Amino acid sequence: MEVKIYDLGTVNDEKLKFAVIVSMFNDKFVYVRHKQRETWEVPGGHRELNENINDTASRELKEETGAIKFNIKPVCDYLCDYSLERKNNNKSYGRLYYAEIYELGNLPDLEIGEVKLFHSIPENLTYPQIQPILINEVLIRMNVENLYNCEVE
Repeated sequence: MEVKIYDLGTVNDEKLKFAVIVSMFNDKFVYVRHKQRETWEVPGGHRELNENINDTASRELKEETGAIKFNIKPVCDYLCDYSLERKNNNKSYGRLYYAEIYELGNLPDLEIGEVKLFHSIPENLTYPQIQPILINEVLIRMNVENLYNCEVE
């Protein structure tokens, strides 16, 4: 499995199928646990038909965390896309976002079972070969204070 990071304009908009949102609330990382898993993941999900990818990011953040008030923006000089290529040469594309959450409400009764705040990256990740790479991009490109020495919990 290989993750690649692309600058704005490199990936055609129609190829972007996912939005991944590295989020902070009260200076802690926001992670979610799917109801059918015991592992932690960054909020995010699939783009719906004819949906703007930026709307996908906002929708997924609300659905997966219960975020009510937040500031969300794409990463990498404000826009960054990525691809994930699996062994069968199947390549999928997404856009990486960073969000500061100011207020969390009730978690919608959808696929997420729990939201948890971490001081660092949790050890038990759903996608351990992908998420650390994307989180690192956020830390570097968004110059997020106090997170460069982030360690795995």
